[in-house]
Amino acid sequence: MTDLSQIVKAYDVRGVVPTQWDETLAELFGAAFAEITGADAIVTGHDMRPSSPGLSGAFARGAAARGVDVTEIGLCSTDELYFASGALGLPGAMFTASHNPAQYNGIKMCRAGAAPVGQDSGLADIRALVERWSDEGAPEPAAEPGTVTQRDVLGDYAAHLRGLVDLSGIRPLKVVVDAGNGMGGHTVPTVFEGLPLELDALYFELDGSFPNHEANPLDPKNIVDLQARVRETGADLGLAFDGDADRCFVVDENGNPVSPSAITALVAARELAKHPGGTVIHNLITSWSVPEVVKENGGAPVRTRVGHSFIKDEMAKTGAIFGGEHSAHYYFRDFWNADTGMLAAMHVLAALGGQPGPLSQLVAQYDRYAASGEINSTVDDQTGRLAAIKTAYENRAGVTLDELDGLTVTADDWWFNVRASNTEPLLRLNVEARDTVTADRVRDEALAIIRG
Repeated sequence: MTDLSQIVKAYDVRGVVPTQWDETLAELFGAAFAEITGADAIVTGHDMRPSSPGLSGAFARGAAARGVDVTEIGLCSTDELYFASGALGLPGAMFTASHNPAQYNGIKMCRAGAAPVGQDSGLADIRALVERWSDEGAPEPAAEPGTVTQRDVLGDYAAHLRGLVDLSGIRPLKVVVDAGNGMGGHTVPTVFEGLPLELDALYFELDGSFPNHEANPLDPKNIVDLQARVRETGADLGLAFDGDADRCFVVDENGNPVSPSAITALVAARELAKHPGGTVIHNLITSWSVPEVVKENGGAPVRTRVGHSFIKDEMAKTGAIFGGEHSAHYYFRDFWNADTGMLAAMHVLAALGGQPGPLSQLVAQYDRYAASGEINSTVDDQTGRLAAIKTAYENRAGVTLDELDGLTVTADDWWFNVRASNTEPLLRLNVEARDTVTADRVRDEALAIIRG
């Protein structure tokens, strides 16, 4: 029997093409997506990877064979696909493997209004259908096949974002943008056009072989060129997008990375100024500074598990105005609760350009603690190591434990979280403390237990 467990992940489909999946499977995924969503029409888009147009086209054929009309928006960022899903009121499928290496590709799927499709919200059912049809043969085509049409929504996407954050009145800023040969090279010129921004473009050529560096700004080695260019040119800031441009990382005028928690706090303060008393979602690995800033600005912070489906579910339940994650995913109620790095970047530009000081000074108020960053350890027995940490800390005075997502251990002046990876034999450790000495001590103590 066909087994798709290697490519159907918690939130999306992802694997090596063509060894793990190909256009034949993509066509079945299109048919299954049409079946599970029950939609009359869907929208699709794809990134710049060489395999993306073929996979996307096959998916469209599969859906059309089930009688569903398909609108193809072609080359786009993931948040541009979410925009199309929201604005058109259609379920959507984005063909991308985000920051993964060139040989990978995948599908991020959503229901109408960019509502997430994860394991518990349709993905497991889609997988089951594809597995069945792979073994038994695809179902008979619908009597009346659907149509496949093309539509360009880039201008509408840019106009929507610019309607949410007004940059027309800011002081002129010089900004370096590293698109990593990914979809930021497609979206940034249109979104920034005509604004008081001097754009210094790094690696804007769309190239799914990633000739300059991996399109994964979370890895420090991939922002070295951006940092150097900001310092060399005296730019006001630098922005780095991942491959599908749904995440944005920021460096200040000195080329120093600005933590996603500080960006979350900054954007939260701005959104709360527009929506007083609003709820802001943050995952449990974001800094203590995030809920503090939310409360200081009259908002209600809500802590949740890591992962976009949990954030989006909580936003829908609470009517939250904004959500942020340590991984630089930023979610907005004004953007159908979906994540968009571009909108977060525009908030940073608006905040910086609305006052005279440098970015390092602006974000200092939001960056209050010492943090380890995420430290990965390869372990064979994840469950056993987590149990050992729990045993080591559960009876300590002044320490509390919770298991909302992995294990979080909290004291008066520090906390750490340890989580198992969904896809690899890894434990991920994040530590924060009121000073660097304490953060280093807590990190070393936790790692000694994790690594046995």
